[in-house]
Amino acid sequence: MQLSIVIPLLNEEKSIPELYQWLVKVLEANQFSFEVIFINDGSQDQSGKILDALGSQDSRVRVIHFQKNYGKSQALHAGFLKTKGEVVITMDADLQDSPEEIPELYSLINQEGYDLVSGWKKRRYDNVLTKNIPSKLFNAAARKISGLSLHDFNCGLKAYKSEVVKNIEVYGEMHRYIPLLAKNQGFSHIGEKVVKHQARKYGSTKFGAERFIFGFLDLITIWFFSKFGKRPMHLFGSMGVLMFLIGFITAFIIGAAKIYKLWHNIPDILVTQNPWFYIALSVMIIGSLFFLAGFLGELILRTQKNQKRYKISKTVN
Repeated sequence: MQLSIVIPLLNEEKSIPELYQWLVKVLEANQFSFEVIFINDGSQDQSGKILDALGSQDSRVRVIHFQKNYGKSQALHAGFLKTKGEVVITMDADLQDSPEEIPELYSLINQEGYDLVSGWKKRRYDNVLTKNIPSKLFNAAARKISGLSLHDFNCGLKAYKSEVVKNIEVYGEMHRYIPLLAKNQGFSHIGEKVVKHQARKYGSTKFGAERFIFGFLDLITIWFFSKFGKRPMHLFGSMGVLMFLIGFITAFIIGAAKIYKLWHNIPDILVTQNPWFYIALSVMIIGSLFFLAGFLGELILRTQKNQKRYKISKTVN
C-alpha cells in the first residue's frame, strides 16, 4: 500500500463527507493505493455515525473511536499504530488542509528521500492578533530551541516515511513537535513545503489562545527530555554536587575565619549571626535535593512500565 492518511477529529460532522469525497477524488485520480484512518476523538455530535457509515460502504476507510476526548497527540498515536502505507500523511478534518497537496508530499518522501516533510501555511486566513502573531513567536522559539529551520511546526498537514511514525512516541500535547521527536530518533532528513491554507468552512476552532502557553511549556519539556530524558542524573546530579560544594566551601571559610579570630582574640560576631552561614546551609540543602531528584529520576526510568494513555471503544475495518 502506498499511502495511509491519518485524520484525527473532534465534532466535525459537517466537514467529514466533503473531506472524504475530496480525498477519494484526488487519490483515485493519482491512482494511489491507500487507506484513510479517521480517529474520532470523543466527538459529541454525529461524527461517529457518519464515520461508521463511510467505513461500511468503503473498506479503505478505517475508523478508531475513542471512549472520550483524549487529545490530538493520543489520536495520532493510535492512528500511527494502525498504518500500513509506505508513506503516511496527517491532516486535519476541518477542510483547512487541502488534499490536493498529497501527491507532491508523497513524491517528496518516495522519490526525493525525505524522512518527514512538514507543511508551511505561508499565507494564513486566521485572526492576526489571536493566532498569526502568537504563532510566529511560537515558531521562532521552536526553531531556536530545536535547531530545525521549519516555519510552521504546528501545521497538521505532514508527510512521513512509515518508519518514522512507527518509531516516535507522540504523547501529551507533543503533536506540535513531531519533527523534533523524529529528529531525536535519528531521522534527520526533514523538509518543508508551502501548502495552501483555507478558511474554516464549518464550525469553530477547537484550540484557544492557551495552546501557545502550553506549547511553550511543552517545548521546554521536549527539550529537556531530548537532552536529559535518559540521564536525569547528568543534569540534576551535576547541579546538586556543584551547589553542595559551593555551600560547603562557603561554610568552611566562615568557620575557619571564626576559629582564626578566636585564636588571635579578635572580636567577631557569632557564626549563627552571620547571614552568609544560613545562605551556605540553604545552598547545601538545595544541592542535596537536586542530587536526590536526579537519583529518583534514574530509579523511575529503570522501573517504569508502559501505560495506556487512551481507551478505544470500537474500531471499523
